[in-house]
Amino acid sequence: MTTETVQPATMIENSHLLKGKKIAVFGVANKWSIAWAITEALAKNGAQLVMTYIDERTEEKVRSLAATLPHKPLILPCDVTQDDQVDTVFSKIKHELGTIDGLIHAIAFAKKEELEGSFLKTSREGFRIAMDVSAYSLVALARAAAPLMEQGGSIVTLTYLGGERVIPNYNVMGVAKAALESCVRYLAADLGEKAIRVNAISAGPVNTLAARGISGFQDLSKYAATKAPLRRNIEAEEVADTALYLCSSLSRGMTGETLYVDAGYNIIGA
Repeated sequence: MTTETVQPATMIENSHLLKGKKIAVFGVANKWSIAWAITEALAKNGAQLVMTYIDERTEEKVRSLAATLPHKPLILPCDVTQDDQVDTVFSKIKHELGTIDGLIHAIAFAKKEELEGSFLKTSREGFRIAMDVSAYSLVALARAAAPLMEQGGSIVTLTYLGGERVIPNYNVMGVAKAALESCVRYLAADLGEKAIRVNAISAGPVNTLAARGISGFQDLSKYAATKAPLRRNIEAEEVADTALYLCSSLSRGMTGETLYVDAGYNIIGA
């Protein structure tokens, strides 16, 4: 039996879907990142954006990418591990925009040496860093963003199946993603009365620079493509379309959820 390869559809574009919405995006690193694909989708669908960068090294990349968008975004520095910087960036957002309607949290980090070999060798410092950057940062950003979401809003973060199952070499990042998904549920419970929704997207393997830092990623990606029901890997644009949906009123009845965008791989037993 032969399997026909079906190419994924191109990114959704409807300039009115997010018209008038103001959304802050944290985590754009380069043009291959999922965060950038999400940023493009939001911009093409009418959102007014805020983009952040962590340091001088990333500032140039972020500004260069921002220049390609149809509308100029507000660009601000923010290291999410520093509470004063989180407070400052939202103070500036309030001053410039008044309110916001959405927040994209696309931030994760673990030391490279923690993403290979045995999880048992995870260092205390490596564990702390992964949890702080990859999970607690969502709490810090949500706490600062909530007062600016006066009419409600949507908070979206990115996770991966390694938070539920043991994925070779994913190690401490899997533990951090499990914590992140739990944070999504607790934040959804806390913020629901303010009409703020909190959801996660569990994306399949996407060939980003960050993913390549995981030992054996290429083999993992090839395996997932052979086992997933759609018999392929996903594209960053498919994750972006789901983020677009979650930021729009189309998903107004959803909160505390993890949506899988992985060509169906999560339903397969092996």
